[in-house]
Amino acid sequence: MKRKRILMTAGRIVILSFFLLLVILPIYWMFITSLKLPGDISTLDIQYWPKNPTLDNYRAVLGGSGFPVYLANSLTVAVVSALIVLLVAIPGGYGLSRYQYKGKGLTMTAFLITQMIPLTLLLVPMFLIFSSIKLNDTLTSLILLYVVLNVPFCLITMQGFFMNIPTVIEEAARIDGCGRLETIMRVVLPVMIPGIIAVFIFAFIGAWNDLLGGVMFINSEAKRTIPVGLSYYVGQFAVNWGEMTAGGIMALLPSAALFAFAQKYIVEGMTSGAVKG
Repeated sequence: MKRKRILMTAGRIVILSFFLLLVILPIYWMFITSLKLPGDISTLDIQYWPKNPTLDNYRAVLGGSGFPVYLANSLTVAVVSALIVLLVAIPGGYGLSRYQYKGKGLTMTAFLITQMIPLTLLLVPMFLIFSSIKLNDTLTSLILLYVVLNVPFCLITMQGFFMNIPTVIEEAARIDGCGRLETIMRVVLPVMIPGIIAVFIFAFIGAWNDLLGGVMFINSEAKRTIPVGLSYYVGQFAVNWGEMTAGGIMALLPSAALFAFAQKYIVEGMTSGAVKG
């Protein structure tokens, strides 16, 4: 029995290590490529660390391109769209979890169906709509796009979090004299912090990493987001690997910092729906 337990533990470690390497190795290779000179990048010799590490690629990205502008645009779009998604998902998820009405099942089915529609099918009609109201080539068009794309899933997710909170807590608060809104603000939402953070990060990452929307709706360089800006390092006949990987590493930092700061809440939020109250 003990031997079997040891073998199972060893198997888990091997499997988890394998998947960990699949995640870490591309990031590590991107990092060391960003430290290489152009001649070292194009060589056929495999280098696990640059012979002459340099920060020239980072200096070029920060000083000779519009990367700081792309970073500001991406932060604006991702943060604003994620906050709007929360403003819709919190009351919507609460209503779906606490109230029964005719057509509720149909509503949930409609939300789920929206997640099966490929993004490419939505881009053309949304492009025509935004063109008719003069929103193309603006950050507002990207914010609206990401709100539309993320709200259905985030609303369903938020409903699951609310359903995990016993209604007796709200009933006790109302017995003590709290109204419906006061109960939600002072009793329910504090308990929902892990779920709220998890939904915010999901909406943030969805907007932060998207390329198709930026390519479709943005034309001017001053409005480009990071994924769009990085795509311009791919030329017709060559790829500027050094600067592109340097920009990619810097683009990873905000999302990595967000995950590091909120990982406790993310785990609690994403697992709370599986725990019976």
